[in-house]
Amino acid sequence: MPAIQSRLPHLVSAAALGASLATLSSGVVAATEWDMPTPYGDRTFHTVNIREFADDVREATDGELDITVHSNGSLIGHAEIKNSVRRGIVPMGELIMSRLANENPIFEVDSVPYLASSYEEAWELWEASREIIAEELEQQGLRLLFAVPWPPQGIYTNQEIDSGDDLRNLSMRAYNTASERIAQLVGAVPTQVEVPDIPTAFSTGRVEAMITSPATGADTKAWDYLSHFNHAQLWLPKNMIIVSERAFSRLDEASQQALLDAAAEAETRGWEMSRQETDDAIAVLEENGIVVSEPSEALAEKLREVGETMTQEWVERAGEQGQTILEAYRNAGE
Repeated sequence: MPAIQSRLPHLVSAAALGASLATLSSGVVAATEWDMPTPYGDRTFHTVNIREFADDVREATDGELDITVHSNGSLIGHAEIKNSVRRGIVPMGELIMSRLANENPIFEVDSVPYLASSYEEAWELWEASREIIAEELEQQGLRLLFAVPWPPQGIYTNQEIDSGDDLRNLSMRAYNTASERIAQLVGAVPTQVEVPDIPTAFSTGRVEAMITSPATGADTKAWDYLSHFNHAQLWLPKNMIIVSERAFSRLDEASQQALLDAAAEAETRGWEMSRQETDDAIAVLEENGIVVSEPSEALAEKLREVGETMTQEWVERAGEQGQTILEAYRNAGE
């Protein structure tokens, strides 16, 4: 009996030590870890901005909210990101806003040709549409964190384009309903192709033209598979970052605020990065032999006609929400 009693202090100390270690261990495990898919590659400025955003959140929360960015569609494909966030498979993700146009036309307001074709106009359009878009997402249990535009969209081909007729019957890469409709209106054949597959699609002849940004052309080394870029500045489509409202609500108040603050900074930074990316990417295209040009009068006239048609079509589809956005946008310019 004395022997057993003499060992009790040691047993108690061991138990206390184990409890302390368990407490420390649970403190580490308690940090919230989020996976965030994005369809874009590591060199894309959007991904660079998202990684900075994740770093900002990690720093502001002392590691209590740790966001891991999965680029290039490596975790979840572009088409499934939004629903994966909604279903709770991942807590947040990035996608191009216009991909949701089939759900509601308001999501493609930034992809109507020549409705907003400069950064100043694009920002006014975003301010006019942000609240309605956020409300639409809220109804699906999603929270809009921020959005950042791509550089103005232009036309890539393997030959010079002087008029709309030069696009007729070409297989044209499409990534949303707006790009599909443009292809139809100029007589091209819309073909769905994601960014990582663009080089192969051109190399195999699956597509012969595409409407996308200077940044995408530079990131995918367009000079390896085509020769011309027409800087038509058709529109500035935005990527948006969404988070599950359920996942957001599970964060403590300090982490929620840190996430929102980092999102606001990322939006401001992202718009500036996009402006710089436009100049840098065009320079890269030219340095690597891509012929960069502005639309001829004939091509510009055709594209303006397409823009007017698509603006009217969009307003009719978007109904009251679309009319509200358009009125707010036009009033912003007064």
